[in-house]
Amino acid sequence: MEIMRLVVTGPVGAGKSTFIRSVSEIEVVDTDRRATDETAQLKAKTTVALDFGRLQFGPDMALHLYGTPGQFRFDFMWDILIRKAHAYIMLVPANRPAEFRNARRINSFMQQRSAVPMVIGMTHMDCEDAWEMENVAIALGYLDLSKAPPIVTVDAQDPASSGQALMAVVRQLMQAHLKPRH
Repeated sequence: MEIMRLVVTGPVGAGKSTFIRSVSEIEVVDTDRRATDETAQLKAKTTVALDFGRLQFGPDMALHLYGTPGQFRFDFMWDILIRKAHAYIMLVPANRPAEFRNARRINSFMQQRSAVPMVIGMTHMDCEDAWEMENVAIALGYLDLSKAPPIVTVDAQDPASSGQALMAVVRQLMQAHLKPRH
């Protein structure tokens, strides 16, 4: 059986666990614990190791979804998860500009360890104070949008929206594998 591994990463409260729960065919394995630091101001529980979900695409193909913790103190898990990933999606809460720097740092961390395809998923775009997609991309360091990875809007609670984001990642994977090698 072929297994494709996708990492779902991003800052605290971006919607990583919710995203995986919305598309997984199995009950999600999580390591959520009571938040005891500044994270508690955003939510009661937080991921401390990983979330795991799965999608089966037939008898010979499965997609394993691994959600990372958002706090930097758990970056050892980011390292473990990205090293065997085929691709990743970076979720960014568009309504919390204070998290853009963290998203940029997480993205840099991932890119330093693996050259796999990636997609940026903008969450919380329905919030009144959400930034425009182009402005978030600039804040993430993509000054030339033509050189930015695909950027999609994601409602992590909506399986159809999360599924569309997964399709964007799969398209990136297919393009990466179809590129001629020199």
